[in-house]
Amino acid sequence: MVGGPARARGALTSRGRALLAGGVALGLVGAVLGERALVQLAAFVLVLPLLAGVTVARGRFRVTTRRAVTPQRVPRGAQADVELRLQNVDARRGGLWLLTEQLPATLGRPHRFTVAGLAPGATTTVRYRVSGRHRGRYQLGPLRLRVLDPFGLVERTAAGSDTAPLVVVPRVRPLRRGGPGGGSGGGDGAHRAFAVHGDDDVSIREYRRGDDMRKVHWRASARTGDLKVRLEETPWRAQGTLLLDTRARAHLVAPAWDGARKVPGPPGDPAPPGDSFEWLVEAAASIGVDLARRGARLRVVASGDDPGPASGGAALGAEELLDRLAVLGVSRARDLSDVVPVACRAAGDGPLVCLLGAVGPDDVAELARLRQGPVPGLAVLLDVASWGEPGRGRRGATGTALDALAAQRDQAAAVLAGAGWRVTTAAAGQDVGEVWAALTGAPAGVAG
Repeated sequence: MVGGPARARGALTSRGRALLAGGVALGLVGAVLGERALVQLAAFVLVLPLLAGVTVARGRFRVTTRRAVTPQRVPRGAQADVELRLQNVDARRGGLWLLTEQLPATLGRPHRFTVAGLAPGATTTVRYRVSGRHRGRYQLGPLRLRVLDPFGLVERTAAGSDTAPLVVVPRVRPLRRGGPGGGSGGGDGAHRAFAVHGDDDVSIREYRRGDDMRKVHWRASARTGDLKVRLEETPWRAQGTLLLDTRARAHLVAPAWDGARKVPGPPGDPAPPGDSFEWLVEAAASIGVDLARRGARLRVVASGDDPGPASGGAALGAEELLDRLAVLGVSRARDLSDVVPVACRAAGDGPLVCLLGAVGPDDVAELARLRQGPVPGLAVLLDVASWGEPGRGRRGATGTALDALAAQRDQAAAVLAGAGWRVTTAAAGQDVGEVWAALTGAPAGVAG
């Protein structure tokens, strides 16, 4: 950052303006009363800001800055430490510098510091902390420097161009053991075959509508009381697919600036998701990272014009998934017709996990029809009205409208369950791990 006559403009401070106004008033009074001493005093007062302005305008400064952000990626609700090092590379001692570190509004207010008389070649370090209250990619800085004259009458400003990145990713909540694919991992191309060694060793699953009755395992059905079918050498690839319903019309999205709004959340959670969409993103991060860490080749399909890979063809790792979800926003898509076929093709015989907002039976009919494979699909339907303000309902909706939303959600759940899906509902106040355990049948109290 370099300052000089051509690099910055001087301006009167509030003190300088007050002194100038006082000098003018004093001169008028002296002229009216004919007091020459008052006029001379007024002239002296008026000259002071001019001299201060000339001093500030002729002064030069050369400052270099360097930032270190630790860590550069933080989960939502966590904090990052910033170390800002300033060095005076000019040959003269610096004056009174008022420094402002500019920050995006969602990270908080700008941080202000004061440095006085920094010697030539000397370095000073200031530290501050930012809170990642909202997901996203941010730039910290640049630094804005204000130079004052010794009397504080005139100031001059200059801004640097250096910044440092900070990425706020979704939180990853602990999940209980269980879920698609069991506990085995496996790298690219890994297979797990269901062995068939006889009636007692054959792998079985629950009967789903459309299964061949010749594959019914009668002994297991009689033992459990539910109809079971045998699985014969069915390969399973270590892969997982997430279908995210990011439609704006399917969620209750709270404004980012609405910090005073009381958000319902599970007990003991200091930073619960602020709306149904944020809960969906957090669930996608938690489930996706769990699958990726167990060796699954992860694919994400998001509705509409979101930054997720709509083709479902690119496999993601845990870190890449979090980076994608950090900038995921709501879309303008009206339905799921464009993404359901993509998600079903990407899933293949692996698990397909659908995180859906406000849906009805028509929204999930194609999903129930197209989903095939030995692993049942998993669906979480969000009760978006539960994220509304108490007593106001969803966007001021009436009780009748809320009842209609709940009825549509129940009908959608029935359609999916009838096609062999595992379905559960998630509401504000529920943790992702709790919902996942209810969906997968994981034992209570066992974290994965």
